[in-house]
Amino acid sequence: RYPDPLIKPNDTAKFDSATRKPGEFIKFEPGNLAYITGGQNCGRIGIITHKEKHPGSFDIVHIKDSVGHSFATRMSNVFPIGKGKQAWISLPRGKGVRLSIAEERDRRLAAKAKEM
Repeated sequence: RYPDPLIKPNDTAKFDSATRKPGEFIKFEPGNLAYITGGQNCGRIGIITHKEKHPGSFDIVHIKDSVGHSFATRMSNVFPIGKGKQAWISLPRGKGVRLSIAEERDRRLAAKAKEM
């Protein structure tokens, strides 16, 4: 069996176990939703904005999360999880957004004040 010629490396494919064939797939391209699987930004979710190719080194992907924070990571740490802004998986409570230390503190204090 040969793989689908439209599916390239770093793309995500849905596999149908009943028919034993790949179904839909998500291209690794700007505009798609991605999950970061490693590095300093592990666990973050955002939209791929663009890719940089660095021959002889690591390729870099730039991502923007739902709050508007932009960050960059290696291409090997990025896993596409949705087309456009629509995710194929359920997202965690914070939608993959990393808060700053001050924002985390403010949320904890607000939750604590709400309990009292």
